[in-house]
Amino acid sequence: MPNTTLEHPIDLDKVLEEIRQALEQHDFQKAVAILEEYRPADQAEIFTDLTDEEQRLLLTHLSPEDSADILEELDDEQALELARELPDDELVTIMDEMEPDEAADLLGDMRPERAKRLLEELEDPEEIRPLLLHPDETAGGLMTSEFLALRRRMTAGEAIEAIRQWQPEAETIYYLFVVDRYGRLVGVVNLRQLIVAKPEALIQDIMSDDVIFVTADTDQEEVARLMARYDLLALPVVDENKILLGVITFDDLVDVLEDEATEDLQRYGGAEPLERPYLDTSPLIITKKRIGWLLILFLTATLTGSVMKLFEHEIQTMVALTLFVPLLIGTGGNAGSQTTATIIRELATGNVEPRDALRVWWHEARVAILLGMGMAIPAFIRAITWVDNPMLALTVSVAIVVLVLWATGVGSLLPLVAAKFNIDPALVSGPLMSTMVDATGLMIYFSIAKVLLGL
Repeated sequence: MPNTTLEHPIDLDKVLEEIRQALEQHDFQKAVAILEEYRPADQAEIFTDLTDEEQRLLLTHLSPEDSADILEELDDEQALELARELPDDELVTIMDEMEPDEAADLLGDMRPERAKRLLEELEDPEEIRPLLLHPDETAGGLMTSEFLALRRRMTAGEAIEAIRQWQPEAETIYYLFVVDRYGRLVGVVNLRQLIVAKPEALIQDIMSDDVIFVTADTDQEEVARLMARYDLLALPVVDENKILLGVITFDDLVDVLEDEATEDLQRYGGAEPLERPYLDTSPLIITKKRIGWLLILFLTATLTGSVMKLFEHEIQTMVALTLFVPLLIGTGGNAGSQTTATIIRELATGNVEPRDALRVWWHEARVAILLGMGMAIPAFIRAITWVDNPMLALTVSVAIVVLVLWATGVGSLLPLVAAKFNIDPALVSGPLMSTMVDATGLMIYFSIAKVLLGL
């Protein structure tokens, strides 16, 4: 296996060309040999750049183990599309080599009739069947049913022997969970404790009974927060009776964090998340994902024109007022965006909650006053150099302080209000905050001008 480090990156174009040449020459063994030189994650990246026909050709000649690794690394939509092209017998062979939670995710995305048919043909359907009962974005959907549970009366020597016989995946043995005779979670022991303990030591004497766990219906974001907060490599999932159902491992956590971060970034920009990689998504689908919010923002942006119309007399009296509209609106929008991004992040990490709204607002208000005062002086200097009118320059300075205070207030409260009503803060905060600040910012500016300039 080549050293695919930063010092030795994969030349993707070269590898693709070599595989395509081998496939064109019907040298399938060579194509497979080239792909097998790389790690599963790299294989999946290479695989996705092949055409559908090339993928089918290659997949039929890969070993079931390699095919399973690739399917596990692909995005859900890509894996589903590939599975649709495979006959049932080939797909079953591949799915038998997949991790139970990954196989369950794939089955859950299929048509119910085919999923039921494939499930019955798998070697061990009972490993997967319970996982299909839980939504994908919950702890039950993330967990794997392939885990080793220890009993309290076992010895450390017996536990180590059980691990040898079970031959678990590497990521599942950092923590081993202990159950009673009814299958209820009662403790946890890590691998190091087992290794250093005397072989005759009982598990109940070396385990910790302070176990962090979640129920199957816990949202995946809460699971990610919990594992990150307590530096957990594995997290047990239980039912309402504390029966151990499965285990979530750290590799699942990484996937959740990546998915949630991607989703939040796309929504913060005013678009629905993409189910597939950007370049694999058709322009029509991307248009559908974006046009909803774009139309909403277009309609709400007419509020800015309405405000300009409302203060038409003042603008005609002093046309110079309009020179500073982009400066003030841009500054307000930027200040609000900074605040919104910060609060969304704090909500995601659990550092603030909707009930902290008053504290958050007061915290940001003090920041806004300092920011506004810091920007008022350069705003006055900029204004006086453009227009030789000290009162107009003062108006701009006062307006920028008030605008920053208003924008940070909106930017701090909007995500908290959204979270309170179980709406994704990233979905509404970015686009809605900018529109609100634009329209209300103009009203604040012209109102201040009307008072200070006597218009």
